[in-house]
Formats: sequence, structure tokens, C-alpha cells
Amino acid sequence: QVQLVESGGGLVQAGDSLRLSCAASGGTFSNYHMGWFRQAPGKEREFVAAIWWTGGALRYADSVKGRFAISRDNAKNTVFLQMNSLKPEDTARYYCAGGRRWAVSAGAYDYWGQGTQVTVSS
Repeated sequence: QVQLVESGGGLVQAGDSLRLSCAASGGTFSNYHMGWFRQAPGKEREFVAAIWWTGGALRYADSVKGRFAISRDNAKNTVFLQMNSLKPEDTARYYCAGGRRWAVSAGAYDYWGQGTQVTVSS
């Protein structure tokens, strides 16, 4: 059973940057593809970014492409989401997820963290 704990969220102004981290424990982190999702109040959870278990492939939602960057450090069992040029519409709770399927749908992921709140003011 893999446990995921996110950190790094906060309140920032539009145009600022944040770096989210997700620390994994309880399993073999390098066996899993990892993803970031977000959910704003009243909206469905949406895909943000994903990274192949080796880090060799990346995928992004169109809304964050060119602004966000996902990376991982398998030696430290951690996945990151660097968020630049933040916009008010990026405001959401951000969740880290892990799974064995390479997918953008939330249902494909087996393990989830509790999330970290990101709020971007205009």
C-alpha cells in the first residue's frame, strides 16, 4: 500500500510560482507512473500532468502546458510539480496520484494523497 503526502501549496499572486512535492512511502515508488490532478470547488477533478515511472515520458493538460513542469526523483520517492506564471483559474486543491496504467483519467490511478491547496489571487 502506497501512501502519498503532498506539500508546497499556498496563497500566491497571479504570475508567481509554486513548487508542489509529493512524498511516497510504503511501496516501490519507481514501479508507478505518477500524476497530478486538481479540483476546484464545484468542479470535477481534472488531470494536470503525468510522468512515466522512469521519468522518460511526460504529459500535460493543455491548460498548463508551457507553465507547469512535472518531475520525479525515484531515489527520494518524490514527485514534483513546478508551477510558473500562475493564474487565478489555477486555484484548486492539487492531488498527487500513483498507478500502473499510463492514463489521464483519475480512475486509472490506484493511490491518492490528501491534496494541498493552491490559491492564486488576481
